[in-house]
This record gives sequence, C-alpha cells and structure tokens, in this order.
Amino acid sequence: MQIEELSTVLEPKPLPNFVETEYIRGVTDRALAYIAAGFPVHFRGKSGTGKTTLAMHVAARIGRPVVIIHGDEEMSTSDMVGGQYGYRMRRVVDNFIHTVLKSEEDMKTSWVDNRLTTACKHGFTLIYDEFTRSRPEANNILLSILQEKMMGLPAARGKEGYLKVHPNFVAIFTSNPEEYAGVYRSPDALRDRMITMDIDYADRETEVSIVSAKSGWDARDAEKIVDIVRGLRDSDRCEFAPTVRACIIIAKTLKVMDAGVDGNSGVFRTVCTDVLSSVTSRAGNKSNADKVRKVVEELIDRYCLPVASIASELDSEGPEFGVKATEPVAPTKVKHRAAAVEYVACAA
Repeated sequence: MQIEELSTVLEPKPLPNFVETEYIRGVTDRALAYIAAGFPVHFRGKSGTGKTTLAMHVAARIGRPVVIIHGDEEMSTSDMVGGQYGYRMRRVVDNFIHTVLKSEEDMKTSWVDNRLTTACKHGFTLIYDEFTRSRPEANNILLSILQEKMMGLPAARGKEGYLKVHPNFVAIFTSNPEEYAGVYRSPDALRDRMITMDIDYADRETEVSIVSAKSGWDARDAEKIVDIVRGLRDSDRCEFAPTVRACIIIAKTLKVMDAGVDGNSGVFRTVCTDVLSSVTSRAGNKSNADKVRKVVEELIDRYCLPVASIASELDSEGPEFGVKATEPVAPTKVKHRAAAVEYVACAA
C-alpha cells in the first residue's frame, strides 16, 4: 500500500506589526521554558484575548515548520491521523506478439497521512487551535503522543503499528472556557499532560500598543479608544465584556471612513455604539443594547471631549458645581470628567 502526505506546512515568520510589551514577553518566555522542559503548552482564555496570535508567536520563536489543526465538532481521529482516501489502479497490456494479448491489472489502496501524523513524523510544531471544540474521543490519540511519545496507527495504514514521535515535535493548544457555546469539557487525562496558561485581558499599555500597530492611529488616539472599551468592560453593564478586538475594529473602521477619534463627531459615536453593542450581546436584547449605548456615550464624553467643552457643559448645568471655565485646558492633562471639574476649578 502506498503512503502519501498531503498536509500543508507553514513557515512562521514574525509579523512586522506584532507588539511585544513586557506582558507579552513574560508570557512568551514562560511558554518557551515549559516547551524546552518537554511539556506542551495550553493557552486558555476568553475570545479576543490573543491566544492564537500568542501560539503563532511562540511557534515562530521555536523556528520549526508549523502544522495547524482547527477544532471542530465533526472532526474525528482519522481527520488528524489519516485514512484511505482512494485507490491506485494499474493496467499493463502486452501485445509484443501480435497474435498474443496479455493483460495485467492490479489495484492498491492509498493511505494519506494527515496533519497530526505529519507533525509527529517530521518533528514539526503543532498548533491545535480551539481543541475543545472537537469531541473528546477524537483527541484520545494525543494521550500517548504527549506522554509516551508514541503514536498508535490504524492497521489499515500497513507497515508498523506505531510511530515514534520525533524529538523535535512540539504541541501548542488553545481553547475557550468551558462555558462557551460549542465547547466540550477537556478530558482530565489530556489536561494533566499539558501546562495550562490562562490568558486574561492585557494591560492598558499592551492594548494601546496593539491598537496603534494594527490600525495606524497614533498612541494618543489609540488611548481614547482603549479607554472607552476598558471602561465598558469594567462597568459590568454588558452581557459579554469587550476585548482588544473591539478596539481594533473601531480603529480600523474609523481609518477606512477617514473619521477622527473625536467626541464631537457623530460618525465616531455611531461606530463606537454599533461595534460595542454588537460584541457585548449575544441575543440582541434591546434593553441591554440601550444600556450599553448609554454607558458608551458617557465614556466618550469622559475620554474624548475637550476639557473646555466639558466645563461649558458643567456651567450650563448650574452653579452648584462651583466651577468656571476661564481658559482652555489641554485634553491630555485629564483622564475623566471628575478630573476635568477639579482641574478647571483650580484654574479658576
């Protein structure tokens, strides 16, 4: 039986706009240390926290070719290991002597090694993205690979029944928390064989750097977008907390629309409310959407309006605030509405 390989192998390269802050560097260095000690790494975290990007970055640092598998409910063991995907037929007709016709036919099955087998055989880096979206029984093949460094092969493949895993083989897993829709619980035996690193929301410096690098906005404008999203996340007023992905969507959309990061701009306000209402709600409940829009409007007023405008607004609300806008103040001097009140009061 003939054995073929049809897997696509990637050559990872560092992204030109990849942001490596102290936070990213710390996660990367720990992951590489676990891998160097001989253990697979599992990045677990909420959607949009950068798990797959981190996995690709770690793989690029390792420097070996990469094979990627995406978890799916319909995936079976054969989809990872391989299977018989066709036949090869040969027919020989011998008519050397014109009065004699000799014909021979034979047919052989073709076995095709899939991605997991290819990675184990050649020592490539395996990235198993969202592995808990595959059924647990499909992942049982990984138990012996990660622990005994042996891969059991179906009898239909022929030759040896086991494949010794290449010493350079590395496995990196990513997954969402178990409460996410479409996610299966990870088998305890499999989870025990890997080092799980919980990836949470990045710090403000990292998020600002990511948004600036991905969208092309300068740091000051990226800070405003990040502060709005982080403010909504910390408000506990939404069904799902927005991630840095929402910041990137807003920033890139504004670039395409040639609109500024300006609290006085109707386009900016509309884009922010559209994106953040979308990413923070699953069912599209109107009351929740209205609640989110109200919070977003308040956050835009806090972070994106010039201080002079805020002071004028406070003056119009009544003398009980005891403040007066006597001179314009640079918007970078303050961070929120309360700070604006205090600063203008001191100036008066």
